[in-house]
Amino acid sequence: MPSSIDFNSDLGEGAGTDMALMPLITSANIACGGHAGNENTMRTTVELAIRNKVAIGAHPGYPDRERFGRVPMDISARELIESIRRQVESLVGIASRMGARVTHVKMHGALYNQGERDATVARNIIFGVQAATSGHELVIVAPPGSAMAQEASGMGMKVAREGFVDRAYEPDGTLQSRLIAGSVLTDPADGVRQALSFVKNGGVTAVDGTFLKLAVDTLCVHGDTPGAPDIARAVRDALGKAKVKVAPFRS
Repeated sequence: MPSSIDFNSDLGEGAGTDMALMPLITSANIACGGHAGNENTMRTTVELAIRNKVAIGAHPGYPDRERFGRVPMDISARELIESIRRQVESLVGIASRMGARVTHVKMHGALYNQGERDATVARNIIFGVQAATSGHELVIVAPPGSAMAQEASGMGMKVAREGFVDRAYEPDGTLQSRLIAGSVLTDPADGVRQALSFVKNGGVTAVDGTFLKLAVDTLCVHGDTPGAPDIARAVRDALGKAKVKVAPFRS
């Protein structure tokens, strides 16, 4: 069982949970203008992270606000790389002007899922991150054993392996589609059970009952999951009782 684990959330997306979640997490992935977010929301969320001593990360997505970046877009590799560069650089610039720094980057939605399975997409995502200011120094947050994790490591970048406390898993280790009922876990007890399984057992149980060995460095609760603050609070309490320190994965 790890002595410490990071606890992250995707914020700055307009879900209305940022104020409640920020004191409960150790890393914030801030939407930076693709699927959601603008300069004002980025500044507000960075300020909130600074106030709560939370690590600041970029959360780029497909530039598709209508579908919240959760549907793959048919764009060229060059367009994808440039979009990610702009998004990451935008947050890096805002954080820098506020006296803070961006420490990590995590893809959103369809980009995250594609980067998990497709080495070419993963490589282009990383090229986009590296093209941004300080891009080579950023930690890549990715699923354990994913194409994204392998490509990032192969390019000499640090990786933080991520597990979700509010999502159901398929037997192949991918997240169950949000289109399927029950794929989003909204009961705090389920979130606690999944979090403790990651830290105590080294993995989680898939929807078919099989156990998936998934070693992780960080746990995530989505900011737009119904009841996210209640889930986060319950997970923090449970980790404390299990004597697992919650701290940023870079420390």
